[in-house]
Amino acid sequence: MNLARVQSVLFGLLVCGFYSCSMLKKTPVKTASATISSLKFLDEYDLPYNLQYKNTTVGGLSAIDYDAKNDQYYLICDDRSEINPSRFYTAKISLNKNEINSVKIVAVTILRQQNGNAYPDLKKHTRETIDPEAVRFNPKTNELVWSSEGERIVKQGDTVLIDPSINTVFTDGKYRSTLLLPEILKMHATENGPRQNGVLEGLTFADDYKTLYANLEEPRYEDGPRADLTDENALIRIFKFDWQTKQNTAQYAYKLEPVAYPAKPAAAFKVNGVPDILSVNKNQLLVTERSFSEGRDGCVIKVFLADLVGADNVIDNPSLTKNPPKQLIRKKLLLNLADLNIYIDNVEGATFGPTLPNGHKSLLFVADNNFSKTEKTQFFLFEVMP
Repeated sequence: MNLARVQSVLFGLLVCGFYSCSMLKKTPVKTASATISSLKFLDEYDLPYNLQYKNTTVGGLSAIDYDAKNDQYYLICDDRSEINPSRFYTAKISLNKNEINSVKIVAVTILRQQNGNAYPDLKKHTRETIDPEAVRFNPKTNELVWSSEGERIVKQGDTVLIDPSINTVFTDGKYRSTLLLPEILKMHATENGPRQNGVLEGLTFADDYKTLYANLEEPRYEDGPRADLTDENALIRIFKFDWQTKQNTAQYAYKLEPVAYPAKPAAAFKVNGVPDILSVNKNQLLVTERSFSEGRDGCVIKVFLADLVGADNVIDNPSLTKNPPKQLIRKKLLLNLADLNIYIDNVEGATFGPTLPNGHKSLLFVADNNFSKTEKTQFFLFEVMP
């Protein structure tokens, strides 16, 4: 979710009506660690605002994933071909024991359509644009899977509806395929289906790349209200895909926390949703929740360990409001980044990284600066405590 864009849209509606340290083991990351008891903060690193790389502006980094074999990271940019063509970056993140020495962008790759062209300029082709939000690397097929959350702008005489998508590309950005998504993810001009800017925000492979999970950031209209300051029973869906057949085989309901703080003024924009998920093992996910309230600096980021075992499969349930599931995904709070007492911006992506010198897995988060001078592109390094 581009928070700056959301605020801009809401305002408009109101007005209108590297080099790897040798001490780190580059062990292959299948889909994750086996168990996690807690997360220990190690370091933070910021990229400068308006960093230029090969005639592109580095920013809007909405997701991160680690390629262990090549000791490099893929970072998708949520630029909707507005500043530069939609793209992803390759980076080298140098870790020295428990610190981030440097983050160096080493390549930029343009995302290609099926016809081989880059995605068109947002300003000129509003109905043909994408909104990249998530990316994962599959070392078994040497391809990337990425998601676009589409668009839903409903105005009298000027309605824009673009369905979300999950796509695969080769590492050179060339189009490979698009998954067939469930009908409940189609955009509508009526209050049905996904909400604007709250759609396919996170992806993760699981079970040795046999499974792909994808999550909605916010509830669908039929699934209940958005998160608010009080407990609103805001339920999002996590979708399970069989990666061999590319079929959606299950859907599970996950309950969001309330928004952390009131907005200033009280009627201003506020949100809590899930920007990313990360597989821990076959049945557990790390779920990142991000709360933002206009008028307050930064975001409140909480990381939960979510367990899918026993959760109802709601794939045949079109409305979680009319037919509430008996068993939601169970969740346990692992970390509230507010407890670190440092500035935390718009965290959107998470990945396991190389093994630390003590044998524990590393975990990295990236924050999206929305191409704003007042926000930061941050990288956070954690130690995974088994």
